[in-house]
Amino acid sequence: MKLIYEWELGGDGGEETRLNLLEVKPNEHEADFMNRLADGVMENAGAIDARLAPYLRGWTIERLSRVDLAILRLAVYELTLGENPAAVVINEAVELANQYSTDKAGAFVNGVLGNLARGLEDEREDGEK
Repeated sequence: MKLIYEWELGGDGGEETRLNLLEVKPNEHEADFMNRLADGVMENAGAIDARLAPYLRGWTIERLSRVDLAILRLAVYELTLGENPAAVVINEAVELANQYSTDKAGAFVNGVLGNLARGLEDEREDGEK
């Protein structure tokens, strides 16, 4: 989330940021996972925003705080990968929102991602038919 936030503010999310900001060493297991998610979000931000926007209800991408947007983009990307259960991804996003954003952000993130996850599940079910 911190890498995505830094990138949203105009940073490059490069190696220096990854090492200094997050203190994750290049060969650690967490580094591979972090890099894959951060790079995926940065490369697919437009598609992620397009998938996210319909679920914001009364909000726009532009009106979201940069912290909330970073959290939501990360979670949406992770949900679309489908590698982890939606409940786990949503819970982690809510925890990030509770830690780094406003008092109401956790509930907002939970609602947006819960609806989006149900939409993704419906899409996957329709694709299997």
